[in-house]
Amino acid sequence: MKIAVLGGGNGSFAAAGDFALQGHDVRLWRRDAEAVAEHKKAGSRIKVKNAQGTHDTQLTLVTTDIAEAIKDVELILCPAPAFAQPDIAKRIAPHLKDGQVVYLPPATFGSMIFAKAAHDAGNTAKVAFAETGTLPWLARKHGPFEVAITIRAKRLPTGVFPLHMMDYACKVIDKAFPGVIEPCGDALSGALMNAGPIIHPPLIVMNAGPLEHFPTWDIHKEGTQPAIRRVTDQLDAERIAIREAFGYNGAHFPLADHYAKEGEEWMYGRGSHDRLTDSGDWREHIVLTEHRYMREDLRTGLSFFLSCATLAGVETPLVKAFLAIGGAICGENFLQGGRTLASLGFGDLDQAALLKLLREGFAA
Repeated sequence: MKIAVLGGGNGSFAAAGDFALQGHDVRLWRRDAEAVAEHKKAGSRIKVKNAQGTHDTQLTLVTTDIAEAIKDVELILCPAPAFAQPDIAKRIAPHLKDGQVVYLPPATFGSMIFAKAAHDAGNTAKVAFAETGTLPWLARKHGPFEVAITIRAKRLPTGVFPLHMMDYACKVIDKAFPGVIEPCGDALSGALMNAGPIIHPPLIVMNAGPLEHFPTWDIHKEGTQPAIRRVTDQLDAERIAIREAFGYNGAHFPLADHYAKEGEEWMYGRGSHDRLTDSGDWREHIVLTEHRYMREDLRTGLSFFLSCATLAGVETPLVKAFLAIGGAICGENFLQGGRTLASLGFGDLDQAALLKLLREGFAA
C-alpha cells in the first residue's frame, strides 16, 4: 500500500524503514530542509537493524512538501511528538482526500487536533483520524539514516474519529499492521490508552537524582524498582478510572501487563521489558527540563488526563502530584495550561455532547 510517514524522529524512521522493509510504497515528510537534502543525497534509504539482522530499505520519496508526500496515499502515519501536532495538522489539513486514514501512535487526543484542523480549514473530505496507546516500535536512531528496532507491537488498541468510520479505518490500518489492530472505540478511548503519561513521569521524577548525577542512566533497568512500580500501578489505576467514568468497557491495557511474565499480553507482547533493557539503547542522557518524557508525557499527557478527569468527576491525586513536581523541577506551573479539552477547543462541551461529537463527527 501507499503510506506517508510524517516526522524525522525515532518513531518516524522506524515506521518508514519497517514499512519499506515489508514492501510498502513509503513517502517520508520532514520539515528540516537540510536533513531532507542530505537524505536524498544518501539515496533516500534507511538502514534497519532488527532481530533478523541489518536491512537496507528504499523509500519512494523524501520531501519537505507535505502535499506531495500524502498525494494518493491510503494511510498517513504521524508518530511526531505531541508538541509538533498542531503545526503538522494545519499543514496537512487542506490536502486530505476522501478515504484517507490519519493514524497517530500515540497522540494524547492528537487525532482530534488533526480532525479539527481539517474541519476549520473547510475540508469536507471523508477522512478517518485514529490514535493508539503506544508507538508501534521500540526503536532508536543509530545514525542520520539508520534505526534499530528492538520490538514491534503485537497489540494496538485503536480509537477512531468519527466513530462511525471505525470499521473502514481499522481495515486500512490493518494493511500496515496485519493482525495487530484492536478497535477500542472512539478517539478519546484511544487517547486514554496512551501509556507514555503513565510509565514515564514516575520513572523520570523518581529517578531525578541519578538522571542528573550520572552521564547516562537507564530508567527502565536500574531505574525501575518495586517502589516506583507501585506508584506506576496507582497512577495507571487513575487512568483506568477515567476510562470507566466515560463508559469505556473491555480491555484497559493496564501497564502492569507490560512487566508481567504471564497473564494477558500487553501492547508489546510478553518479555518486551527485558528485551528493551537488554538492548542498551535506553541507557541515555536525559535533560529533565527538556526531554520529551517531561514535556510530552508529563506536561502534555498528564494535563490532558487531568482535564478529562475533571470533566468526568474523577479524583486523580497522583496525576496532580506529578504535574506539581514536574513543574517544580522545570520552574513552571504545570497545573495551569497544558493540553486540556478547553485548549483543544472542546471546553464548551459536557460529557454527553463530547461523546456525541466523537460518535458522529463535526458534520452532524
